[in-house]
Amino acid sequence: MRTTTRRDRSFGMRARYTGGAGDAASRVSTGEHTERRILMKIGVLFFGVLKDVIGRSDETVDLPEGARVREVLFYYARAAPRFEAMVPSLAISVNQEYSGADRTLRDGDEVGLLPPVSGGSARDAGENRNEVRDEIRGEIRIVRERIDAEAVVGRLKRPADGAAVIFDGVVRDNTRGRRTLYLDYEAYEAMAVKQMESLAVEVRARFEVRGVSIVHRLGRLEIGETSVLIVVAAAHRGAAFEACRWIIDTLKKTVPIWKKEYFADGAVWADGEAFPEEIRSPGGTAGNEPASK
Repeated sequence: MRTTTRRDRSFGMRARYTGGAGDAASRVSTGEHTERRILMKIGVLFFGVLKDVIGRSDETVDLPEGARVREVLFYYARAAPRFEAMVPSLAISVNQEYSGADRTLRDGDEVGLLPPVSGGSARDAGENRNEVRDEIRGEIRIVRERIDAEAVVGRLKRPADGAAVIFDGVVRDNTRGRRTLYLDYEAYEAMAVKQMESLAVEVRARFEVRGVSIVHRLGRLEIGETSVLIVVAAAHRGAAFEACRWIIDTLKKTVPIWKKEYFADGAVWADGEAFPEEIRSPGGTAGNEPASK
């Protein structure tokens, strides 16, 4: 298979895919003459270790009209053997929502290929965002500056609350026996905020707590700085404790945030926790040829 790329205004690179999902000779066209067919422009985003595997963070591919997500997976599996080995652990998003490999794409769609995050199924991201925020009764933010825990707690607490439980995730100075110099966090930001909002709404219904705030920081973080702050306010401490624990455990598995650890002798992307099966399984079909229709 031969590939060429060129600059595109909306994404860093662009390639043209002309094969079908079941075509072993699927390829990127490099000549002036191409098949006369309707092509869609699909943006593809790579995060975490995938940026190193593919060699870039985004590109645009041209796919035949009616193509499905699995055709994106087939293309990169053939182009990069390391990608193919990672497919079973990946999650997929389309337009900032988790998606299965059988989803039909439309011109202009944005496909995110997501390795396990180092940060359940979410509510429908198509809901009115103002209504979601009203349900949260707290703040959901991604920031690049220092997180002021006292200020976040103060904004959330109300006179009716009997408890405010705080989880303050702090950058430690070691990882598996290696001295950590600093961390660098990145995220699929728009999707991460939606997922964090969904967690906050779900936790209020699940544990009957009054309000929730989740603030996550991106960029370079020094030892001892806060990477994520979760505050849960409730009438009773038991519900607040359980809700806070559920949020951080679920966030670390489902919200698209990744961290790179820097040591004296190099840097690595942190091994993420596996996505839940209901999120991860759609990506696991990429290594199999699709059934004929």
